[in-house]
Amino acid sequence: MAKTIKQLADELKVSKQTIQYHYQRLPAKNQQKNSQGTNLISTTAERIIRSKVAKPLLANKQQIGSKEPTKTSKENNDLIITLRREVEDLKSQRDKQLATKDRQIDRLTKLLDQQQQLQLTTVTENCKLKKHVQRLSSLIESSDPKPLKNKYVKMHKEQQLGKKKAIKNWWRFW
Repeated sequence: MAKTIKQLADELKVSKQTIQYHYQRLPAKNQQKNSQGTNLISTTAERIIRSKVAKPLLANKQQIGSKEPTKTSKENNDLIITLRREVEDLKSQRDKQLATKDRQIDRLTKLLDQQQQLQLTTVTENCKLKKHVQRLSSLIESSDPKPLKNKYVKMHKEQQLGKKKAIKNWWRFW
């Protein structure tokens, strides 16, 4: 929702001139006017102006806050000791995590090496088998096809007889 310069100045507790100053330095696309010619501040422009106005306000609060009494040296020493303990705990946790990660990396590296060696062995065996199959197929092609055909027919008949016997034998048990 768009606001006027006065509304934003009241909200931020600064003068209208301060808001007007920052508004005029905004890009033209962020400057809006209503039908009566009043300057309106969009949410984007408001965010930009708030960030610029808030910085000096924080600096003023810090100067005012610095007048508060400081902590004693004993309180500071206790705080330092506590912070050092926390830092040491965090460092030891980090070292443990790094050691765990190193072990995981070593294990994964070893597994990767094993996998690559296995892959290489498999590829080598495949090449040998392909060469062997090529030699056998060339031998088969060069030999007489009739004796091979007769051997195949004979083996096929023997298998058929074996199946019939198995069927007959199976019925005997019932």
